[in-house]
Amino acid sequence: MSRERRLTTVTVFCGSRDGVRASYRAAAAAFGAAMARRGLDLVYGGAQNGLMGAVADAVVSGGRKVIGVIPAGLDRVEFAHPKLTERIDVDTMHARKAVMAERGDAFVALPGGFGTMDELFEALTWRQLAMHDKPLGLLDVDEYYRPLVAFLDVAVKEGFAPARVRELLVVESDPDVLLTRLEERS
Repeated sequence: MSRERRLTTVTVFCGSRDGVRASYRAAAAAFGAAMARRGLDLVYGGAQNGLMGAVADAVVSGGRKVIGVIPAGLDRVEFAHPKLTERIDVDTMHARKAVMAERGDAFVALPGGFGTMDELFEALTWRQLAMHDKPLGLLDVDEYYRPLVAFLDVAVKEGFAPARVRELLVVESDPDVLLTRLEERS
């Protein structure tokens, strides 16, 4: 499934809330700024609030494209970012994930809740099943993802996941280091 490509667009999964630590929002903004410095465009859930808004604001400020994918009805809860370069309205969350997967060259999860986990695990599962060959990463802010990484290691140890799948997920706490490692895998 390997193909010649370089990273141009990153699909980011993250919270539509800020979380309790200011470091989460700061890290989202730093990640968006790092993307923009590298000339990378953003595909994400399209919201202006929470970590979604912080990463989008930074990418926009850096002069890059921001593509928001918003399912019907959700735009009433998560108001669309006013500076989207492109807004894609879809009928369902399933359609949202499919469009986000198609439009990005890599996947990165920042801190977030159940929706972020759903999106991350679907992308990881699709990679395990060879439905795509795009790199995946976690931006581990203040060890937010430490319990998740421990769970993944237990799943491998207990025989529920092959070690090669665990190795597909790049985990870093520094945005630039994470993006470099993803670029090396693209």
